[in-house]
Amino acid sequence: MKYDVIIIGGGAAGFFTAINLAEQNNQLKIAILERGKEVLSKVRISGGGRCNVTHAEFLPQELIKNYPRGEKELRGPFHQFMTGDTIEWFQQRGIELKTEEDGRMFPVSDSSETIIDCFLAEANRLGIEILKKHSVQDIIKNDKEWEVSTNQEKFSAKKIVLATGSNPKIWGILEKLNHSVVSPVPSLFTFNTKDERLKDLAGISTFATLKIKGKKLESEGPLLITHWGLSGPGILKLSAWGARILNECNYNFELQVNFLGFKTEEEVLEELIQLKNNFPKQQLTTYAQLELPKRLWRRLILKAGIAENQIWAELSKKQMQKISEALTKAIFSINGKSTFKEEFVTAGGIKLKEVNFKTFESKLHENLYFAGEILNIDAITGGFNFQNAWTGGFLAASAIAEKY
Repeated sequence: MKYDVIIIGGGAAGFFTAINLAEQNNQLKIAILERGKEVLSKVRISGGGRCNVTHAEFLPQELIKNYPRGEKELRGPFHQFMTGDTIEWFQQRGIELKTEEDGRMFPVSDSSETIIDCFLAEANRLGIEILKKHSVQDIIKNDKEWEVSTNQEKFSAKKIVLATGSNPKIWGILEKLNHSVVSPVPSLFTFNTKDERLKDLAGISTFATLKIKGKKLESEGPLLITHWGLSGPGILKLSAWGARILNECNYNFELQVNFLGFKTEEEVLEELIQLKNNFPKQQLTTYAQLELPKRLWRRLILKAGIAENQIWAELSKKQMQKISEALTKAIFSINGKSTFKEEFVTAGGIKLKEVNFKTFESKLHENLYFAGEILNIDAITGGFNFQNAWTGGFLAASAIAEKY
């Protein structure tokens, strides 16, 4: 079967590329090849089933700071298509987005089906063929076109777009075409620990600063205690920036947590002295202090060696130092990781120096394009990975449309 453009991968990046390409040149015969029995499956589960479409960051120089891999390369593309363009794109198709307190943007419907229905309707309107259960076995470059073999049949096209995400089989095919692949490692994950200080505290959240002991890895943000350890935006940010380093140490390391955010041990000591002066006869465990959740405050001071019924007046200077340290320099032994919800993001993919980021075309092969996580680009959680998919898909589509 012959097409003008074949897009391999029926996910967010693949559909966005196909739709924008068909809109810019409605004469093109376009097909999307998807190996699974369903398309857009990752869109369906993203954001807890609500689809975190993008993030309310409207300055390219600020937006790129959320990409541990791809920061430099995305600067130019984000000047061409970024958050505001994404919002307008969906708006033009009748989908309003809303912004939550943390900057994440979702469809007003709070359902990923809204985005999926939009993509499927647009693909249908534009005559894009969607071929499911087509697992690509090989890609061969002939004189003037590409030949794509799947488990069902052979296709040919002048141009192809690879939007297959973290797919080792496709990476292997690309290596045969002399592309270099940075080996993938998990990027967004939570930390496992069986520390007694966290027992039965699942669900408690507080703003914290975090450091990996012995590494130049730091983060800050909401910290969530879970049944298996630690999660929340602060942890996920740390996991993204430390993806390779933490993989190298097999996810066994020491995490230092400051449960009071940016307050220093000395500043906390002064506040404890003030509390001792203000509430001399009050038991420490009666009321939470320093804006910590009560159960967390109580657990941390008890684990610092304070008696259940001890009053503030009885606190020695040594005890106050122990409390201050327990709150600002708590060390947790991390033993392993867990996937964040059902969202699996990897660091790894096509080496970025082999891609022209004005067009998202391969520098090694003319008429071969990439979009989304197939590239060695990944972001922290919050809608940034989708924004990379939209930007890459749009620019690849524009570049292909211009050539025809």
